[in-house]
Amino acid sequence: MAGNMGSGQHPATRQGAVRSVVDKLKSILVVIDRASNPHLTLAKACVIARHAGARLELFMCDAEHGYSLRQAYDARGVKEAREACLASARRYLESLRQAVSAPDIEVTVDVACESPEYQGIMSKVYRSCPDLVIRAARASADRRTAPGVDANALQLVRTCPVPLMLTHGKPWQPQPRFAAAIDVSPGETPGLASATLRTSAYLARSCGAGLDVLYGERETESDPAVREELARLAREVNVPPERVHVVKGDPARAVPGFAAEQGYDVMVLGALSHRPGLAPIVGTLTGNVLETLDCDCVLVKPGSYRLPASPPVEAGATQSLA
Repeated sequence: MAGNMGSGQHPATRQGAVRSVVDKLKSILVVIDRASNPHLTLAKACVIARHAGARLELFMCDAEHGYSLRQAYDARGVKEAREACLASARRYLESLRQAVSAPDIEVTVDVACESPEYQGIMSKVYRSCPDLVIRAARASADRRTAPGVDANALQLVRTCPVPLMLTHGKPWQPQPRFAAAIDVSPGETPGLASATLRTSAYLARSCGAGLDVLYGERETESDPAVREELARLAREVNVPPERVHVVKGDPARAVPGFAAEQGYDVMVLGALSHRPGLAPIVGTLTGNVLETLDCDCVLVKPGSYRLPASPPVEAGATQSLA
């Protein structure tokens, strides 16, 4: 039976648009990598799904075999090899599904054999229309290296039309702590701060978590209008003043430093910045958070952002099972 979590295509997957706010979760796509602590990734997804009443779809894309099969000089046996690859991935996801004690959550599985991995994931996103995508920040179980993200994760930051959670191998506290890092200074992308806060508030409630709001302010800046806008946005999502933190210093360094001291489990922030001089894929603050913190990150795009064209679905490359 074909697994399709979407009950119909939502606007985020049409005409290059994005879904900038999560205020209701019906479906969560969990991208599984065998080497990146998949049981912990799935456990976190179950926490969100259980509180939100959402269903989960476990998805695995075997990009390594997908690449080798695409490069094969002899086409004989390619179809059989692809089917064997899909069957192996499906057995693994089934074993993972059976190992999770979540009878109250609807869980389906889907597999693909495509390369590069992010294109396989994006094909799945456009087919299934999830409200949230969860993937390991780095496709590796080696936690001896510094936190960071791999190339496929960075491409998902650029192309994923719904909010994206990138996870590290760090368990959440019994009562998770969420933080929303926003920029309300003049010149920042309109609507992004509000979208980030609304998404943060919903996800925090869905996890039974507390929520702090962080704003980085340079030492030379002190604009009362900016402070009032920050307070207004916090009030809109019922964050009390004592949980709103103005962090002085270069925001790209001061905010990650403050977040590390606080020990947040999840940071929610804008995925992209349109301000001059910042990196083309992620903003400086977002890039520093991804590269230096071992907390999980949820990345939100502004509603004005337009995505690249949706990737084609490779015929015969996927197989679903409810």
